[in-house]
Amino acid sequence: MANHKLILEDNFQEEFSLIAIHCSEEPYKMAYMLNKHMSLHLSRKKLDVDFSSQGLDISFPLFEYEDELSYIIYNLVSNKNKSLTAKFQSSGGLFSDVSSEKTITTFLLKEFKNVDYFLKIQSDYEKVSTRKLISTINEIEQVISAYTIESEKIKSKNKNLKISLEEHNIIGG
Repeated sequence: MANHKLILEDNFQEEFSLIAIHCSEEPYKMAYMLNKHMSLHLSRKKLDVDFSSQGLDISFPLFEYEDELSYIIYNLVSNKNKSLTAKFQSSGGLFSDVSSEKTITTFLLKEFKNVDYFLKIQSDYEKVSTRKLISTINEIEQVISAYTIESEKIKSKNKNLKISLEEHNIIGG
């Protein structure tokens, strides 16, 4: 009796557009400005994009808006997280402890260190044209620049981060 082997490859990549945004404003203010200028309703999700790196628990704010009329989902996520670490060394004396603080900047996607935010636009039916969206984002006074990033350029090697991004539907599986 012949054995038949069925091999299924996971080639179900989601179609999405990714816009990189350079802006030094806080995440909540960036979401507010996008809501105001693009008529979106981005709101903070209860769960952020979380992962551990170098013994630190890192969290990136995540905002989402689902346009039910157009079947489009918008996700805004910060690319930078600044964590304060403290190091204490005791010299054995009562008052001679030495402490030092250090700020560590962690990036959601290391290959895009200059990017402050990512706006992911996902549609179930067709790829969304980003030309007008980018033009509108660039008109916001606080935004330095915005442009499209091809999804093939995302090559994050951090396995925990990739799993976390997939769980939140930030990048395709």
